[in-house]
Amino acid sequence: MKTNLLTLLSLTLLLSVSSCTIEVNDGMDGGVVTAPGATSGILPDGSKLPNVITGNLTVKKGNYTLEGVVKVADGATLTIEAGANFIASTATTTSLVILQGGKLIATGSASEPIVFTTTNKTPGGWGGITIFGKAPIKAVNGNATAISEDGNTITYGGSDANFSSGILQYIRVEYAGKKIGDGTSETNTFTFYAVGDGTILENLVAYKGTDDGFEFFGGTVSAKNLVAYGNYDDSFDWQDAWSGQNNSNWFAFQTVTGNFGMEIEASANIVNTPPKISNITLIRDNNTNPEVAGSVEISAIQFKRQGTGIFSNVYISGYKNTGGKNAYPILIQDDLTNTNQVLTSKVLVTPINQVNSDNIGIWGYTETNGGKTFPNTATVTKVSLPAGAWATVDGVNLLSAL
Repeated sequence: MKTNLLTLLSLTLLLSVSSCTIEVNDGMDGGVVTAPGATSGILPDGSKLPNVITGNLTVKKGNYTLEGVVKVADGATLTIEAGANFIASTATTTSLVILQGGKLIATGSASEPIVFTTTNKTPGGWGGITIFGKAPIKAVNGNATAISEDGNTITYGGSDANFSSGILQYIRVEYAGKKIGDGTSETNTFTFYAVGDGTILENLVAYKGTDDGFEFFGGTVSAKNLVAYGNYDDSFDWQDAWSGQNNSNWFAFQTVTGNFGMEIEASANIVNTPPKISNITLIRDNNTNPEVAGSVEISAIQFKRQGTGIFSNVYISGYKNTGGKNAYPILIQDDLTNTNQVLTSKVLVTPINQVNSDNIGIWGYTETNGGKTFPNTATVTKVSLPAGAWATVDGVNLLSAL
């Protein structure tokens, strides 16, 4: 059926303020019109993603641009298909933010991942992907809500543990984890605020960000097949009593600059549900140093402020004393965490195999408890992850250390 030319021209004039052209279904032949922001439709190849997405928007295989803070609003869904590539602007504060009630359906494949990168390929060039869900949190003092530290000052925390913020599969995010100018805010490569267990997180790569690779602020979501490669701060980090129960196959490779392999806390809440992770491999490359010279942030796994976790099949390599500071497979940061969590079996890391490292078989303490020995089990092996373009950057296989 043919589109009425007068109607189309009128619509174009009325909506000409937009900088984004998207393909929408007009109920007839589906012509191309200029639409503001993110009315339902398909973003043409080569376009810039609109900064406010208020309807359902689909991005197909092709090349696209992100510039500024792109937000998916409550009730809107951004769908990204396999093979879509995004160049994030480093000239301004750029990030992709899924607001509470919004959804991201991003389903790449091992051979055709969804990739977010920058032109200059410099760590910390943009803000990465941040998702706000509706699941419960326990912030400081047990508060059910808190304010995000990503520069957007968004209140997060909810009551729906099973809420879905979408599907993220086979996504690689490069050169993110941006430090923000106020000195107290920062973003990670992937950040999950109060994200619910209905959300699917699988086969994700955080590559060379200047903060954490993956950070969870409360919530109940679980994640499988995660790769944190070359991130400056911690590879994996959580607080606000994150409690995901079905996590598996987490791999961190720290190189050149890196702090803890895992930094774990529960925002000082004694009562919390320990997250569970099976199959963890943490490898620290030779000559890897902490962000701050002389820092003690060189151990594989740190627990502090009532942090908990039940970990099984953990392989650790390369965590050696640096700058006169001791590196441990497990570091308990304070006596209260030891008393309330370690001694009540809410901190378990077993079996564990530590090789090519210092202080093998010792749980380190920075307070007054002294050390604790534990068996070093040689039968634990490294995680196994699917090969493919999803974990390859500029011809380098990120899984080669496994």
